Amino acid sequence: MTAIITGAASGLGAAIAKKLSQKDINLALFDKETEKLSALCRQLTGNCKIFKTDVTNESEVKKNVAGAIEQFGSVQILINSAGITGATNIKSHEVNAGDLQSVFNVNFTGSFLMSKHVLPFMLINHYGRILHIASIAGKEGNAGMLAYSASKAAVIAMAKVQGKEYAGTGITVNALAPAVIQTPLVDAMPETQVKYMTDKIPMRRCGTLEELANMVAFIVSPESSFTTGFTFDLSGGRAVY
Repeated sequence: MTAIITGAASGLGAAIAKKLSQKDINLALFDKETEKLSALCRQLTGNCKIFKTDVTNESEVKKNVAGAIEQFGSVQILINSAGITGATNIKSHEVNAGDLQSVFNVNFTGSFLMSKHVLPFMLINHYGRILHIASIAGKEGNAGMLAYSASKAAVIAMAKVQGKEYAGTGITVNALAPAVIQTPLVDAMPETQVKYMTDKIPMRRCGTLEELANMVAFIVSPESSFTTGFTFDLSGGRAVY
């Protein structure tokens, strides 16, 4: 079994790669930071190939998806974890349109392009697991994070659409909406923004990368076969709907 993981150089993507490697899944790791990808591959026990990829560039995405399939013969799993927050802790009237577009390009368009070019291969094999990493911000909206929240809402909507479109094909498409997970991305955010988000969590803490990776491993497993178009929560009690 082979998985493509975007944003695999660090954070959520790297944690997911480590978890799937433990399950003897071949990994095609997509990111722009090839040095970090190489370092990660050296830590993994299974078969791993790296692909320098800008997920917002359709020609690169198409070429590298084909390259991954040439390397491994097929792909059964796609996990879209590449993402950026953009500027945070700012009101909507302060949002820069260029920054907003950059966030949408990575978070939404990147996930769309990856699924667009992986789906035809999954359809041939009548099997696939696609997981878009969204955010609780996409469900509730985080004040001070307009670009990020709106882009993740778009990702959730895409999972709903794709889940319905491919429901009869053996392919499931779902999203995962974590609350704050302790990652370098979160560490780089303003302390006031992180406090705003963690104060909303009944457990009063960030989630861990291990907790996220464990849930991802189930969602993309063959055992998770009757859930599609759904957004799983990983929110410490913040989301109960």
